[in-house]
Amino acid sequence: MSCVIISNKGQVVIPAELRRQMGMLPGSLVEVSAANGKIEIELKHPAGSSSHDAGFGMLKYSGPPRRLSEFDVSELMAREREEGGS
Repeated sequence: MSCVIISNKGQVVIPAELRRQMGMLPGSLVEVSAANGKIEIELKHPAGSSSHDAGFGMLKYSGPPRRLSEFDVSELMAREREEGGS
């Protein structure tokens, strides 16, 4: 068992050994609940591996369908700023 400190934002750090043991990676989904006077943290969905194509569809683009690797993201973001978009 490990003791951790609660931050002023209410955050706690799950010790590295427990994260490894449970397969918890950054981006994993956990459920936090209270039961019998205890706080329980249950791994609901481990984080998937990240890939270049995982970002497909996250940017606004009104042209024909394209893969993320086919255009310059920084150029599109600069154009969006110039046009006053969000």
